Amino acid sequence: MSPAPLAAYPALRLRRLRQADWVRRLVRETVLTPADLIWSMVVHEGEGEIPVASMPGVSRLSVKECAKAAVEARRLGIPAIAVFPHIDGAKKDAAGTLALDPDGVVARAVKAMKDAAPEVGIMCDVALDPFTDHGHDGIIEGGRILNDPTIERLVAQGIMQAEAGADILAPSDMMDGRVGALRQALEGGGHQDVMIMSYAAKYASAFYGPYREAIGSGKLGTGSVDNPGDKKTYQMDFANTEEALREVALDIAEGADMVMVKPGMPYLDIVQRVAETFKMPTFAFQVSGEYAMIKAATGNGWLDEDRAIMESLGAFKRAGAAGVITYFAPVAARMLGA
Repeated sequence: MSPAPLAAYPALRLRRLRQADWVRRLVRETVLTPADLIWSMVVHEGEGEIPVASMPGVSRLSVKECAKAAVEARRLGIPAIAVFPHIDGAKKDAAGTLALDPDGVVARAVKAMKDAAPEVGIMCDVALDPFTDHGHDGIIEGGRILNDPTIERLVAQGIMQAEAGADILAPSDMMDGRVGALRQALEGGGHQDVMIMSYAAKYASAFYGPYREAIGSGKLGTGSVDNPGDKKTYQMDFANTEEALREVALDIAEGADMVMVKPGMPYLDIVQRVAETFKMPTFAFQVSGEYAMIKAATGNGWLDEDRAIMESLGAFKRAGAAGVITYFAPVAARMLGA
């Protein structure tokens, strides 16, 4: 159907629909609510809260504090929390052994949050990089990240998380075939209701730096094995769009219930194309670097913080995202509920 022809000025004055707050709200095309937010949260093995220097306002939370945060999420109307672990570097190894620990900090945090606020969904990152001393997402041999041996460990990690009570598993490693392997294992293990939100289009980005500090990730190019200094052999090239559509299509075919684009703001074009092409629940991750940039600019008085937060989150919805994983979730939810 063709759009209606526009009247000529002055019969048509587009500013009529902008003249007051009530009419702007009435004709607004995109609406952001707390129900659109997933709270990105880092859990650590100790007690209390530990501020993350590169992410003002974000702290690593103890298991006990995570449980309190889940209750706060419920109060604010935030539907889900995405949990990421900080692991003591002395406990890491090249294989990321602690990723499979059923008594580890991730499993304990999931159980504590589900006990405290069972109505809040819990999403777990299925990835080895928080647990490896070299900071990569997979098993390394001869300077190469091995695809299939990595998948075996990821599947074991995901099953452990499901058994701990996770509602959503989010494989973020970008190994080929990992969604299908994980779905098959979940079905075979009686976890058919556990959802998969795949990091379907995850780019090798410069915007992950503060997150690596937040989780204490190993420095790329170092560790107990010879390993690459970046993740470009398995995460996507930022120049590519069509490849993202192929990646998403494969993950959907393998059993993903939802898909994600990461990072967020620099990839709004990818968010839009994925949402329009597949008509699947599509999420964007407003990553640590995006958070840090906004906080740095607002901290220097260059931007209005509240407006910058809401405008950035609204951009994801405008691009077609069903929701946003963000460190701003509690702050934004409070503003939206005010």
